[in-house]
Amino acid sequence: MNRLKKIANSATPGPGIQFRKHEYGASAIRSFLRDVLAMANAPVDGPRYIVVGSEIDSRGQKSMHGVDADDFSGKPSYQSLANEYIEPPLRISYKPVSIEGARVGVFEIADCQDRPYMMRIDYSETLRRGDAYIRVKNGSMKMGRRQLAEHFERKFRDSVSAEDIEIGFPGEIIHKDLTLDHCILSQLPSAVAGKKLEQLMQVRRTSRNTGSTTMMARLTHARLFGTDDPYVDRSPEELIQEMKQLRRKYRDQDNHFLFEANCELLQMVVYNQGEEPIIDASLTIVMPNHNSFYVADRLPKMLCKDSFVDRSPDDIAAYPSVNLNDDSVKVTSKIGDIPVGEPIEVFASPLRLCIGEDLGGKRFRINYSLHGQNLRRPAKGNLRLLFRK
Repeated sequence: MNRLKKIANSATPGPGIQFRKHEYGASAIRSFLRDVLAMANAPVDGPRYIVVGSEIDSRGQKSMHGVDADDFSGKPSYQSLANEYIEPPLRISYKPVSIEGARVGVFEIADCQDRPYMMRIDYSETLRRGDAYIRVKNGSMKMGRRQLAEHFERKFRDSVSAEDIEIGFPGEIIHKDLTLDHCILSQLPSAVAGKKLEQLMQVRRTSRNTGSTTMMARLTHARLFGTDDPYVDRSPEELIQEMKQLRRKYRDQDNHFLFEANCELLQMVVYNQGEEPIIDASLTIVMPNHNSFYVADRLPKMLCKDSFVDRSPDDIAAYPSVNLNDDSVKVTSKIGDIPVGEPIEVFASPLRLCIGEDLGGKRFRINYSLHGQNLRRPAKGNLRLLFRK
């Protein structure tokens, strides 16, 4: 953190450093994507930085404007935006630092060795698939055909063939299939609480005409929730509203059930059979989404003395980047250099899954794509998840 504070306080604008007066937020996603592309393609070595909440005028005077704490809440998730729209994958961190009593934010874009970085899909009419920007001096410009061709030619001259790469699941040999167990999702804490509320609502409905609704509701509440949970008289409308809020109320308990008590750990390995290391490698996998297929998009909180506590920043940072879409799950992991002749684990912290009984006997296909600075083309293929009956 001291390093980021020093950058925010002392650095000056340049190809690897950008200052921005206001946070991006949900209203400036196009600007965020364009600026990240430009920084990633900048002709500098090492990480690059965007300092948000600070500006430098034409005389070189720096002023601090600050960034709201909500900008660090993950809404929007800047890493997920980069994963969705930019290729090859990038690793981005965004942290607050305090300068002169003001909170500013610092984006750190990891060492970008796999240039050029481009838009993977369209974001808008003015930011389309294939667009690429580069930071020049204190500004950004769109890359033309000649600049892109030079990047690709340089990559091809010093490249490793994708045919020399094997990717799969770890074991005595590298496996292409992985069999996982399932659990009973009806035992989720929120689902159990929901069933109890449904019974309470049913009692209120059936006893409404007897004149003893409150008494029956009290007895049912005591039977379902125990005497330690005091009874509160709630209308049917209030009970329905409470039902809608159960997933939020039991979020930590549900995450513990899914990704601690009943989780399946997924690890992958990459085996480089070529003659030289793969430089600055990253792997992306895409799996189907399903209402009985749960993938943790972050590590769950730890249960400690009947309460849930956050994990350490190092543990959180080690978990892969997960982007949950309506029909797919995209996972990205920055691996680094892959040496020759030994399998390397893809995830510093294994991916956490939980499978419901509806998927018993079924199978999912995983599509993978390995990028590297000196890979002639991405190594692509597919694996299978098999769900035990």
